[in-house]
Amino acid sequence: MCRILARGRESGSLMNDESFVKIGQFRDAASLRRRVARLGLDIPCDDAIWPGSDSPLSAALEIPHAGASFRVGNRWCVQPMEGWDGTPDGQPSQATLRRWSHFGQSGAKLIWGGEAFAVQADARANPNQLGVVDDDVDRAEAGLRRLLGALTAAHREAFGSCDDVFVGLQLTHSGRFCRPTGGLEPRIAYHHPILDGRFGIAPDNASAVISDDDLRRTIDNYIRAARIAHKVGFQFVDVKHCHGYLGHELLSAFTRPGPYGGSFENRTRFCREIIEGIVAACGGLSIGVRFSAFDQMPFRAGASPGNGGRPGPGVPEDISRYLPYVYGFGCNHNNPLEIDLAEPIAFVRMLGRLGVRLINVTGGSPYYNPHIQRPAAFPPSDGYQPPEDPLAGVARLIGVARDIKRACPDSIIVGTGYSYLQEYLPHVAQAVVRQGWADSVGIGRLVLSYWQLPADTLAGRPVQVKRICRTFSDCTTAPRNGIVSGCYPLDPYYKASPQHEKLVALKRQGRKSPH
Repeated sequence: MCRILARGRESGSLMNDESFVKIGQFRDAASLRRRVARLGLDIPCDDAIWPGSDSPLSAALEIPHAGASFRVGNRWCVQPMEGWDGTPDGQPSQATLRRWSHFGQSGAKLIWGGEAFAVQADARANPNQLGVVDDDVDRAEAGLRRLLGALTAAHREAFGSCDDVFVGLQLTHSGRFCRPTGGLEPRIAYHHPILDGRFGIAPDNASAVISDDDLRRTIDNYIRAARIAHKVGFQFVDVKHCHGYLGHELLSAFTRPGPYGGSFENRTRFCREIIEGIVAACGGLSIGVRFSAFDQMPFRAGASPGNGGRPGPGVPEDISRYLPYVYGFGCNHNNPLEIDLAEPIAFVRMLGRLGVRLINVTGGSPYYNPHIQRPAAFPPSDGYQPPEDPLAGVARLIGVARDIKRACPDSIIVGTGYSYLQEYLPHVAQAVVRQGWADSVGIGRLVLSYWQLPADTLAGRPVQVKRICRTFSDCTTAPRNGIVSGCYPLDPYYKASPQHEKLVALKRQGRKSPH
């Protein structure tokens, strides 16, 4: 039986979905700690949430910005979203503006990227992704002004001022997962022996591999998008390098020839050239990088006898023919289930030398090993049952962020992977920040159902248990099947929408993603 490793140690054995205790069954933080100890994991958890100025989460965070220092009001961060709810010409819809208003109402003072914003039309992950479409810069600028305006107006109304809010825009190219018109139109960094077959890419299809010249044009488009964001008033941009998209895939382009593949220097060239171009073109605009600090081989659903037709627990693909496995960044190539942070730490240190200190640490990809990137109790339609207690995935992400922070103390580290902790998320977030394992705690899926969690915890109000994300994964199943993303189980706005009925029908049919 395969082992799932966290920081090189066995953690949370492979199991089916009935073999772990759901978070809602824990009576208190002590119960969670006992479960964590039984699994041999390392997740700090405080007994109580400290309100107001007593909380480590309320402490200000100093971020270098525009040649000085920007004082971010607290340690909560809203992670970037991709709602599939924009317009075909890349503009925000009312649903998009509603979500951004919720970001403003959340009480979080660091808004990381807010939205995955495509730098060019053919880079979109779906036909309704926001971005620069048809090279219409003025239209893209107008849409971003509406987004930023919705967020700042909502925050100012709820909290009186936006003086301590730091808002960014995530710039992205979807690479292998481009779907600008609905069908998969991949632009890959290199041919992958497993992912190519899984996503219908012929191994001899040279045109699918993005050329060096196209990479240079893409770099120019990242810089163009950064100029738009800067003009609109965003304080930083995120040069996205995570979750299997183009920037992330280039970090593992060991087999790619030429200036953007092979050596560490070449595999990080794309990132460096974007950053250097933004610095030259946008004085005063800060830069962050959200990156997958580790990866594993693709997983698939295993056998599911007596499981009611549901997909079985995830199992890793057989890579015995491909060892050493030179298709992952931040993993041991002789055993890609084992994390190796040597290159990720070198990457963060390189970013520091470029003046980039704002780092958001995640891992894996939702397309081929989602349990790594977002631990959950329930899989999306194209996923698999948890191959481990999801607490193992939480511990893995928290531990990697901690190890990078220790190795790169001058970097400002945002941690991810907390949503599965549910009502104990604030207890763990507080302990992580208090112990210096991360500088800020990012929340993603949970914001869709309970966007005021940061404000409630900081004000000493009780957590609204009925609004907490239970990781049902409908917010992923929906877009996998062409429906806008949202919290269909808990947000009345989506529960009452026509899309909800469509989603229910799709789940009843057990329809899989077209991926």
